[in-house]
Amino acid sequence: MEAALKKSNHGANVRRWREWRNVNQDVLAEQIGVSQATLSGYEKRDKLEQEILDKIAKALNIPVEAITELNDNAAINIVANTLTVNDDAEATIFNYYPTFNPIDKIVELYEKLLEAEKEKVAMLQEVLKDKK
Repeated sequence: MEAALKKSNHGANVRRWREWRNVNQDVLAEQIGVSQATLSGYEKRDKLEQEILDKIAKALNIPVEAITELNDNAAINIVANTLTVNDDAEATIFNYYPTFNPIDKIVELYEKLLEAEKEKVAMLQEVLKDKK
């Protein structure tokens, strides 16, 4: 059973998040106060010390759990960059930041469904009251 549970690889997850955030090793290394070579070494380790995890998570603006709990088969399922080619044949990256919180939209839809169900219950209660 334990073999079936895949442990997360902290170093690989740091690399994945760093690349997703479009931060190169030099910049992240400077932000956490180490050399680029040291950061490269961190990205090759299976496990990192808590202090290192805290610094990296803060620099990347992610929770530590995003590094420690992301398994090898998981994908970072957030699309925030769109790659396009302009007239000069240079790749340009546009960042997309939604102006709404998707969770708020889910809550709004749930509340509408809940209200519709309450109306159905009220109508059924009226029908049953009329039959008595």
